[in-house]
Amino acid sequence: AVPTATDIAFSLAVLALFAKALPGSIRAFLMTLATVDDLLAIILIAVFFSSVNAWYWFLGIAVCAVVWYFLVRMRKVPWLAVAIVGVLAWVMMFEAGVHPTLAGVLVGLLTPAHERFGEKMPRAERYADKLQPFSALLALPIFALFATGVHFESLTLALFVSPVVVAVMVALGKPLGIMTTAWLSTHVGGLKMAKGLRVRDMFPAACACGIGFTVSFLIASLAYQDAELSAEARFGVLVGSMVAAVISGILLSHQSKRFELEDGTKHKHHTGDEDAMNEVETVLEDGTVVVSQIIGTHQEQ
Repeated sequence: AVPTATDIAFSLAVLALFAKALPGSIRAFLMTLATVDDLLAIILIAVFFSSVNAWYWFLGIAVCAVVWYFLVRMRKVPWLAVAIVGVLAWVMMFEAGVHPTLAGVLVGLLTPAHERFGEKMPRAERYADKLQPFSALLALPIFALFATGVHFESLTLALFVSPVVVAVMVALGKPLGIMTTAWLSTHVGGLKMAKGLRVRDMFPAACACGIGFTVSFLIASLAYQDAELSAEARFGVLVGSMVAAVISGILLSHQSKRFELEDGTKHKHHTGDEDAMNEVETVLEDGTVVVSQIIGTHQEQ
């Protein structure tokens, strides 16, 4: 379960730094895969790492869900009431024995994903944009700092060959499984890649899916009761994610440069073709042939 999640924030950061010229289809592939991975990880947390307590807490969660549903659909959203309901949902989820991470999933699914009252942007998208700086610059670094739980002064060579560390690092190397699934989907399942792309073009993005970090840290802390094994699992996540980030950064950088070069070559050929098409031959009365070239709205001879 530990390597299931792909950290969306860190994987997109690698894309932004090293792959500015990549086609949108590859970016969409990585974003979709990272989102599905996180959803699968949340399902694993809910099923295997939650212990149900008193049933009446679930009634409170249901009430919070209904209240949230109506509050975020009002013309003027009462933000204080929304914040209180969100906190109560988190607390009740925790008291019910279900991991409180699912409270965020619940209220997110209940938030309108389409325009209302003449709004230009869906409320779910607008709220996500407003919360993104807080999440990426404050909540995410704090969570990563405390969830890592690795004491660097205790690092030894034996730790790098620990079965738990090696298993997590190898499992975070998910490109093989991703590429196999992509190949089977296109060659056996009848699905098609985006125009101009082949399955092997997905490999650099697949390497970026080995960046686990936040949710992987969370599952590692939940999966092992023994403090030493839990620390080893988190260390494996840290090392595996760093290796995946370096490898994917290098591969994405080379791939981005290749696509940028191909686009430049196509643009050059296209411009040459346009120049050739803009040439006009004129025969004068004395038989002289004049070749004219149209550039924009001006004509040169």
